[in-house]
Amino acid sequence: MKSPNVPLAERMRPSALDNLAGQQHLTGKGSILRTAIENGSVPSMILWGPPGTGKTTIANIIAHTLKVPFFQLSAISSGVKDVRDVIEQARQQQRAILFIDEIHRFNKGQQDALLGAVEKGIITLIGATTENPSFEVNAALLSRCQVYVLKSLSNEELVSLLQEVMVKDEWLRNMSIDLKETEALINISGGDARKLLNLFELVVNISSGMQPGQVVITDDLVMQVAQNKIALYDKQGEQHYDIISAFIKSMRGSDPNGAVYWLARMIEGGEDVKFIARRMLIFASEDIGNANPNALLLANTTFDAVNKIGYPESRIILSQCATYLASSVKSNASYEAINLAQAAISKYGDLPVPMHIRNAPTQLMKNMDYGKGYKYAHSFQGNFADQEYLPYKIANTKFYDPGINARENELRKYLKEKWGDKYGY
Repeated sequence: MKSPNVPLAERMRPSALDNLAGQQHLTGKGSILRTAIENGSVPSMILWGPPGTGKTTIANIIAHTLKVPFFQLSAISSGVKDVRDVIEQARQQQRAILFIDEIHRFNKGQQDALLGAVEKGIITLIGATTENPSFEVNAALLSRCQVYVLKSLSNEELVSLLQEVMVKDEWLRNMSIDLKETEALINISGGDARKLLNLFELVVNISSGMQPGQVVITDDLVMQVAQNKIALYDKQGEQHYDIISAFIKSMRGSDPNGAVYWLARMIEGGEDVKFIARRMLIFASEDIGNANPNALLLANTTFDAVNKIGYPESRIILSQCATYLASSVKSNASYEAINLAQAAISKYGDLPVPMHIRNAPTQLMKNMDYGKGYKYAHSFQGNFADQEYLPYKIANTKFYDPGINARENELRKYLKEKWGDKYGY
């Protein structure tokens, strides 16, 4: 018996929050989003999370629960005219929801077309994105939306979902299925419920065709099917994250050969050039930092350049930057410094600013000794004045410890000359 034409993931798409797999932090009893939906006061929002975590489903549930007109656009195939047409239709309604999938693919003009309608309440916007909205959504639009972060489903949630569909889906429940092993299904799906269900349906379909009767799901069977049917590079799936991880680790390990290979894998798979360039920009500061400040400059220039050039020529610029970063001396001292400083804030809370380095723009503040005793560094020899800049409770704490390399050795020497034994440089 062949499976229906509608994919399993679509057949099993829930219409109520209680049936949604995962995301209990957003949709569980008493959660912020669930409370808003139940109260009928849903704000415009951006749903940010990996593929197959329920972004589209949540949008559909909201529309179904509120019983309001629901419009859906894909940022891949829609333009400003489509957005304006929907807004015009929404004006005729008292309330309407506009769901935009992959909203990060909208350019500035397309996003700007939404602003007025969102601000006036003509539409309630629900945008879905797999990319960080801080980078991909205009600040003006982002400020008018709540951002909700969705998480990849856990192994337990994925297994539970499989067991549920075998009972609830009409096609599956009429079959004899022995879910003997699940590791391969879980690993390949990478927390993506849609990918899991569609792969599961494919395996059941092929298995039932080869051996009528009971279907026994094993890891070997799943891998056999997957190797034939799953793309080598899925820009929104598990390999997206695995390959960028291999790329970063190759650069961190100072292997330009590994770095350029994984870069080529992403290029051949059609990965977004901005995604690759952005990760190199972060890497330049996190893993190289002050050991070679030029790395950040080159990475930033690369980010600007590939946005102007695009494929295929941008591959050359990406390769230049990747091989340079991989071949550069490394230091994560700046990264460790901010981690330690944030840990101190978490531990001690908001410690008061020492009086001598407070700003004193008014006479009242001056009378209260704001800024009293502050030493202006440029008024002293060597442009340095020995004074405390940290809150008194954590005075003398060293957060930045320069790495052992030529450039940071110079920084260490300078700091040692100025501060003596204060910070242990």
